[in-house]
Amino acid sequence: MTRPAPHDGAAQRLFPLAEQLFGGRLPLRLRAWDGSVAGPDDAPTVVLRSRRALRRLVWQPNELGLAQAYITGELDIEGDLADGLRTVWRAVRERGLRPPKLTAGDRARAAATALRLGALGPRPPAPASQARLGGALHSRSRDRAAISHHYDLSNEFYALLLDETMAYSCGYWTSDEPGYSAADAQRDKLELICRKLELRPGARLLDIGCGWGSLTLYAAQEYKTQVTAVTLAAEQADHVRAQVRERGLDELVDVQLRDYRDIVGGSYEAVSTVEMGEHVGDAEYPGFTATLHRMLRPGGRVLVQQMSRGTTAPGGGAFIESYIAPDMHMRPLGETVSLLEGAGLEVRSVEALREHYIRTVGAWHRTLEERWAEFAALVGAQTARVWRLYLVGGALAFEERRMGVDQILAVRPTDDGVSGMAATPRDWYRPGELR
Repeated sequence: MTRPAPHDGAAQRLFPLAEQLFGGRLPLRLRAWDGSVAGPDDAPTVVLRSRRALRRLVWQPNELGLAQAYITGELDIEGDLADGLRTVWRAVRERGLRPPKLTAGDRARAAATALRLGALGPRPPAPASQARLGGALHSRSRDRAAISHHYDLSNEFYALLLDETMAYSCGYWTSDEPGYSAADAQRDKLELICRKLELRPGARLLDIGCGWGSLTLYAAQEYKTQVTAVTLAAEQADHVRAQVRERGLDELVDVQLRDYRDIVGGSYEAVSTVEMGEHVGDAEYPGFTATLHRMLRPGGRVLVQQMSRGTTAPGGGAFIESYIAPDMHMRPLGETVSLLEGAGLEVRSVEALREHYIRTVGAWHRTLEERWAEFAALVGAQTARVWRLYLVGGALAFEERRMGVDQILAVRPTDDGVSGMAATPRDWYRPGELR
């Protein structure tokens, strides 16, 4: 027989307290470790599996405390995680939920409830997957550690998550046909970038933040372009070098494991940086745009594909900054354009890809869920839950316009103001196909 849920259990004690702390009625149902339930019957159900989840929230009553409880499995959401998060964020937005200023009496009652439920005690340790960086912000050593935390998880992990292009950036979805895949969207994105940069045989491309080499390999293989590929992640460099050897591209591709600040040379016909500028940092970005300008010959082009975000939580929030991309900084699109122009570049085109990223992240998330057992065996259940939360939250951030992503094409004009650009971008797109 199933034991009936207590009518005065943990959930009944916690739910009114949660509504008080959030400043209004919550569109959630709460199930606690003792089987008690509170909240609307038709709402997404939050499950507190142990008092330890509550203890985390006592110590960190914020996004990071919730994220840590979810990562460890002490807190869960029944059903679709995206629907649950979407419901909460919609309520916050539409109902204007704002935590009220708590009085001393409010805090005392909350502490008494936590005490009765056995939630007081030592602070639980953070999950092992949390980033732990030292040194000065955006020093070379700290940047190397930050990049390694995210991108050196293992090539096997990313090979499992991504498609065969190994492109870990927003795709370009040109078709709704059933057979059109995430890999097709990535190849169409790579083709579009090559066209915008007007690559041709013998041209020199500098790919800053080359990732696992999707653009580097495509430009060398399809356009016979000479590519210098730069990354800070050792696992990525190893992968790209192996692919260069396997595809016989040794004479066209030079892979360099180095910081963008240490790149030497210049006079490139084209420079690309695909979703790498987010890792540069706020104070360092003018120096980054100066590097882009310096690397180009007059008349050369640069394409920046970069995520954007408003001034609130430019690093993506406590969870993203602690578990996914420490020290990341995003800015509004207009600020990035202004910084590129301030470096002497002339911006010629901006193309928003926000809806494309919803589909791209959705494809990664489906792969994660479909092959969950393999991911958990490879990196552990907690890291797999980190990525589930990251992908679901990321897709919703693009869906709700809290984040964007854009391709910005700029040129370094000659001293006489000549851009070398065609009057119209007619060669970038072809009806129905990109190649």
